[in-house]
Amino acid sequence: MDRLSGTVVGRAPDRSWPQSLSRVPYWVFQDEEVYRAEQDRIFHGPTWSYLCLEAELAEPGDFCATFIGEQPVLVTRDVDGEIYAFENRCAHRGALIAMADHGSAREFTCVYHAWTYNLQGDLTAVAFAEGVQGRGGMPAGFCMNDHGPRKLRIAVVHGLVFGTLSNDLPDIEEYLGEQILDRIDRVLGGRTPVVLGRFTQRLPNNWKLYAENVRDSYHASILHLFFTTFGINRLSQRGGIIVDRSGGHHVSYSAIDRTAVADTEYSQQNIRSESEYRLADPSILEGSSEVGDDVTLQILSVYPGFVLQQIQNSVAVRQILPRGTDDTVLNWTYLGFESDTEEQRLVRMKQSNLVGPAGYVSMEDGGIGGFGNAASPARRTSTRRSRWAARQRSRARAG
Repeated sequence: MDRLSGTVVGRAPDRSWPQSLSRVPYWVFQDEEVYRAEQDRIFHGPTWSYLCLEAELAEPGDFCATFIGEQPVLVTRDVDGEIYAFENRCAHRGALIAMADHGSAREFTCVYHAWTYNLQGDLTAVAFAEGVQGRGGMPAGFCMNDHGPRKLRIAVVHGLVFGTLSNDLPDIEEYLGEQILDRIDRVLGGRTPVVLGRFTQRLPNNWKLYAENVRDSYHASILHLFFTTFGINRLSQRGGIIVDRSGGHHVSYSAIDRTAVADTEYSQQNIRSESEYRLADPSILEGSSEVGDDVTLQILSVYPGFVLQQIQNSVAVRQILPRGTDDTVLNWTYLGFESDTEEQRLVRMKQSNLVGPAGYVSMEDGGIGGFGNAASPARRTSTRRSRWAARQRSRARAG
């Protein structure tokens, strides 16, 4: 027994799975080997991953640097008007090809050794390929067509750009299914999105915890005090949950029921619904039913790491990116539409305060993953102590 770490030296960790499929063991969120397998089997495997918005590639030469899992990806629009995506890694030594997150370029030149690529990811030039004064250079059989970053398959759904590294994956329409496509169409169909703003948020938890949180409708009216205090969420509302056949994609939604009486279930259960707080500007909750169905909340997820949300008139996409067993990047992009009136745009900007890292509604989601992280503070402390003990033993042996 290691007195500092509390682990039994030489004993392999228990990796058994409970008999009940409704129980998930903590090691799934903690194990480094599981995390690495996820990169290979999920993000590099047969899945479509959200990359960016088509609106971010409005003109030829526009590009967006993004990720599939941990792998950097460059998405471009070429002069032919088509969208392309390829690894944002130079084929020579693996340095980043593009450093900026967004921009416009005619071509990309790696800063390390000046290998140059076109907007489709093809290698077009190698510095000193012929050597210097007839000496050195690339071998006679060197062919630039054989040297380039790995290219992705691309699909665009209502202005959302998805990519995959798999050649065997079905088309995006089959991958999503009719119900999910219909719900994306409900929010984005027939309108051209424009970017209103962006945030990047760092979460102190495993990426799967946030992916689960998005699909967890149980917590919405319990964790998020703003929902119940200001009547955005009522148990008398209409709504439902859609899960596709694969179990990976989902939609949860709620709508105003204009005939329902006020409910008292929250106060009866002693859930935090009674508050003296009032909004200084109640107009933040004033909006309109844009598609005529009175749905005030729709959260849609696409496996493995995409979320499309409509809360009131605030529309945003979220990109979940793993960075470690207990580290996740969450990218938010807030959307408006080219057809918006000045008044509609103002409402969207106001209601964007409901969501995001400091949003009145979703602020708690950024913290709860850390509170409930399977890699608990006690465990992280034990790990740090174990590393400290190992260093001390190593120094003692060196002395």
